Amino acid sequence: MLRGKETLYVPYISPRDWKGTLRAFGVIARFLRTHEFDGVYSTGAAVALAAFLQPKLIRTPKTYVESVSRTMGPSLTGRIVSFLPSVRLFTQHRGWASRRWAYMESLLAQYDTRSPGSRAGAPNNLFVTLGTIAPYRFDALIDAVVESGCAGPSTVWQLGATSRKDLPGKVYTQMAADEFMKAAEDADVVVTHAGVGTVLQLLELGKSPVVVPREKARSEHVDDHQSQICDLLSERGLGIVTSARNLSADHLKRAMKQRTEVHE
Repeated sequence: MLRGKETLYVPYISPRDWKGTLRAFGVIARFLRTHEFDGVYSTGAAVALAAFLQPKLIRTPKTYVESVSRTMGPSLTGRIVSFLPSVRLFTQHRGWASRRWAYMESLLAQYDTRSPGSRAGAPNNLFVTLGTIAPYRFDALIDAVVESGCAGPSTVWQLGATSRKDLPGKVYTQMAADEFMKAAEDADVVVTHAGVGTVLQLLELGKSPVVVPREKARSEHVDDHQSQICDLLSERGLGIVTSARNLSADHLKRAMKQRTEVHE
């Protein structure tokens, strides 16, 4: 959607990273010296605060759509933003909608899983992506994939903060967008952490990914919101959801037989 558009990238902001938020605030403030906007839209994270609190944008209409992963209530950013009376707030979950938080249909409503069942056997091409969230490692998922016996020379790994040198196949820390798309499209099966952006991108490609949540108890994320998105995916029958401790070759084989369909 951003192809051909003017785009400003701010430095990476870790969860609960107030110094990073202040750095992003400065980057956006300098950008706004030479730019004008008619509206501000955000789906959360600290970068939302860096934009919404800009003095130059104080009279600019603002809209905040909480992430679909927040099934029980707003994120920390959402709770902070809700104190700004000028911001329109939307949730994708009817269960916690209110006068302040208006309900809008979930992004996941446009996807369905189909099982043609035409493929059998173990996957030959495997793509494992852990996102780029730092500084959180996710060794439990990598170890589970290796122990499944499905990883091999054709496996592609995108590991983010989880540096490893003991894996078969090609290993990347980060991947350019076109490299990511090609790896996902070429894969028989994609195994991913439960990052909303990654999951939505894979569903859009027609993949039925194996989705594994990071767990706060293992210091894999700041909280357990990835378990919330996994519960939602299970409820809607999208992808194959499992924990790292339970991941097996059977999950990968089941995912290989499924496809995701996108409808209006």
